[in-house]
Amino acid sequence: MNTEYLTLNEIRTIGFEALLRELGPVGAIRFIQQYETGRGNYTRDRRKWLPKKSVLEIGRQIIKERQSKSK
Repeated sequence: MNTEYLTLNEIRTIGFEALLRELGPVGAIRFIQQYETGRGNYTRDRRKWLPKKSVLEIGRQIIKERQSKSK
């Protein structure tokens, strides 16, 4: 099948039919649920749990880790 000339809606329909055929209704829904948009503000939240380091500090840490692994 040449999908180059299909509309996005046709591709979506064919894709969902393939999921249903291969995974069944429950498996297809579980697969689609993996792609939900989620909640919250990831950018704001990650600033809370990631340490504040400069690019230079991160680079030094990478070099240090590589040197300790090569020994």
